[in-house]
Amino acid sequence: MQENNRTEIATLGEFGLIKHLTENIELKNSSTLYGIGDDAAVLSYPDKQVLVTTDLLMEGVHFDLTYTPLKHLGYKSAMVNISDIYAMNGIPKQITVSLAISKRFCVEDMEEFYAGLKLACKLHHVDIIGGDTTSSLTGLAISITCIGEAEKDQIVYRNGAHETDLICVTGDLGAAYMGLQLLEREKSVFQGQKEINPDFSGKEYLLERQLKPEARGDIIEKLQKAGVRPTAMMDISDGLSSELMHICTQSNVGCRIYEERIPLDYQTAVMAEELNMNVTTCALNGGEDYELLFTVPIANHEKIAEIDGIHIIGHITNPELGTALITRDGQEFELKAQGWNPLQKN
Repeated sequence: MQENNRTEIATLGEFGLIKHLTENIELKNSSTLYGIGDDAAVLSYPDKQVLVTTDLLMEGVHFDLTYTPLKHLGYKSAMVNISDIYAMNGIPKQITVSLAISKRFCVEDMEEFYAGLKLACKLHHVDIIGGDTTSSLTGLAISITCIGEAEKDQIVYRNGAHETDLICVTGDLGAAYMGLQLLEREKSVFQGQKEINPDFSGKEYLLERQLKPEARGDIIEKLQKAGVRPTAMMDISDGLSSELMHICTQSNVGCRIYEERIPLDYQTAVMAEELNMNVTTCALNGGEDYELLFTVPIANHEKIAEIDGIHIIGHITNPELGTALITRDGQEFELKAQGWNPLQKN
């Protein structure tokens, strides 16, 4: 947060702050008829189904400002919502942004947050159309709602997986969790010290995956060009194991995934070894990768194999076989939902 040239939010007031942060926003989508400036935005989706998702991010629960720059926080806050629209095979179009701000934040801090937010929206052609601000007696709270569109017959739910479908994931897994472990370790090392100079050389990818995740709209576009419509899909926010079990439960199916096929980055493996952690466990349960997990009919195998960035990690089975991980040495273990759960007891 800014120390010098600090402008107190009280000098602008609620509406002055909103105007200051949003006055240069240009609307890009034809479905946005009217954005910020009135009691409500006006949208038009005459021929499409409307998708709506929302996320609430709380300081101390979902993010730590000790090591999270506000610009990165704004970027990530938008991306986690944009990712949810892609996970329904839709196209994000608009977001609303609501903030609860304590007195320790200044106008310049909110400018940094909005700089990241605007960058994420620009990359995915999303309009910022409204929101709210209020005061907070504790920390920063962020609530973002994202609105998207899709053709009725193109929307993909979690409950459509069928026996023999292939299980696919995008990118690589576990890096975001390793990035979090790295940041938490350095935070504890420098606790109470005036000068903080952590050495992150060789681990830049892990930090980027944690602080600046990317929603996989590129994969949605590639699937559409290839003529492949997933049977079930969701994004990986709480861990591969948890998300896959959601799909299996809602689709009333079982699954088999193979440890050797789970995509891992080299930095993830090195960091896991350094921390004496099992890298497969990190990939299964870490969360915050925001990659896509989806199933496709086995007939699409060749098409999927030709798309860069997609990995086939297993297949759907009948429900009686349960959900299982097949290890590199051929052992079979039941998958358990051990990913992120914000409401679980400590």
